[in-house]
Amino acid sequence: MKSPYILAVLLWAASVASPAAAQTQSDWERARGDRDWKESEVGLPDPPTSGALIEFFVSAGSNFRFFIDRASISVGTDGVVRYTLVARSPSGAENTSYEGIRCSSASYKVYAVGQGAGWSRARSDWKPIEAKSVQRWHQALRDEYFCPFNVLVSSAAQAVEHLRRGGHPDFRRKN
Repeated sequence: MKSPYILAVLLWAASVASPAAAQTQSDWERARGDRDWKESEVGLPDPPTSGALIEFFVSAGSNFRFFIDRASISVGTDGVVRYTLVARSPSGAENTSYEGIRCSSASYKVYAVGQGAGWSRARSDWKPIEAKSVQRWHQALRDEYFCPFNVLVSSAAQAVEHLRRGGHPDFRRKN
């Protein structure tokens, strides 16, 4: 029989390792992490190909379809998930951008926009991801696919798996 002390230590260790524990930082810890954070150098991926696109659901309020180029997904040592986003209108027109989401600060950045068969670098700063009723693809990507429960995915393969499944297996869509 295990002693109550060992059982208590095991329960404490399990709670510290849980995703919920990873999101409980004080304001001071978050501010210090933001101050000490340094963004990695960013190169641009190849333009997306239709065979590499994975569709993901954003909202019933949008008639656009949204895709991520699985070949472009990367998880940086700086805590940023980078990816190519394709937004397709009902008429078939497409907007393509290369973006990043920083889980710890709930922010996004556009690095480049698609122009013909290549990229045009964007002059963009990090912006907060805000809850929106129609334009909510950044929120959907952060909450459901790349940073479920405020925890950064561990790899591009895990991000692709979440996209293929329609979200993290434990995530419950609220809308």
